[in-house]
Amino acid sequence: MKKKVLLIHTGGTISMHMSEDGGVIPDTNNPLMQESKKLEMIADLIEIEAFNLPSPHITPKKMLELRNLIIDTLKKNTVDGVVITHGTDTLEETAYFLELTTNLEMPIVLTGAMRSSNELGADGVYNLVEAVRVASSDQARNKGVLVVMNDELHSAVNVTKTSTSSVSTFQSPQYGPLGLVTKTLIHFQQAPMKREYVEVNSLDKKVALFKIYAGMDADLLHSAIDCQYDGVVLEGLGQGNVPPAILPAIEKLIQHGIPVVLVSRCFNGIAQGVYGYEGGGKMLEDMGVIFATGLSGQKARLKLMIGLNQEVKPINVKKFFI
Repeated sequence: MKKKVLLIHTGGTISMHMSEDGGVIPDTNNPLMQESKKLEMIADLIEIEAFNLPSPHITPKKMLELRNLIIDTLKKNTVDGVVITHGTDTLEETAYFLELTTNLEMPIVLTGAMRSSNELGADGVYNLVEAVRVASSDQARNKGVLVVMNDELHSAVNVTKTSTSSVSTFQSPQYGPLGLVTKTLIHFQQAPMKREYVEVNSLDKKVALFKIYAGMDADLLHSAIDCQYDGVVLEGLGQGNVPPAILPAIEKLIQHGIPVVLVSRCFNGIAQGVYGYEGGGKMLEDMGVIFATGLSGQKARLKLMIGLNQEVKPINVKKFFI
């Protein structure tokens, strides 16, 4: 008996075409909506076009809308898995947002394309077929939110876009893919050790993200206070270090009750309070800066935003990032 899959389209290159002048633009009618016959050989579909947006137009509020659409649809229908087509630029952020704000046993699988529908070597339909296969697989249950592209399975927590144009752009630095999709198998070689869930119904709190660089001045960090941000994430140097010139601004943020979370701008390794010199991670840790283990800056920003907006009770930010 075929499984039932909720297929949600949100736009992105996977639903675009190349125009005569060489620009890649959205289609008025999503070409993926014409692929139902191929997909229905794998699963019975409930197909919804939620948005038709380039992924740079996706915001956390759109991610919340998507999460609510999934939950509301599942209340009315019995479904075995969910597939979401999405632009690749912010796909990893939407995947991680859904990882933190859903607690479903069934797989939620995101996929996209690096080549539009009428380009030579278009990869969209191929990736979509694989995503539906994974969402229909019992092996994919209880694995968290997944990203499926280019024959690989990745965890939403670790995956990131690593190339501007290659079809193998999505990688999980340091950890590797969870598994592979072959012509006959959905093969998992590892699984996430833990999952987190936060109840969120609104996103009123806002969080800024700053990339640390050599010679950085403090004025940008002061702007987070002036603009009434509720949290700040810093992509620090190396194991989690910053130029001394921004230390007074970091201290001021903490004094204003604004949590400061630190990750490394390196995509391998984790940020730790190791160095004790001025601006070193140990000094920052002693000041009250919170170290996020193994997250990128963009994902740490989403996690802090979700945590600050949780419905039940205020979070302990330090414990939340352990």
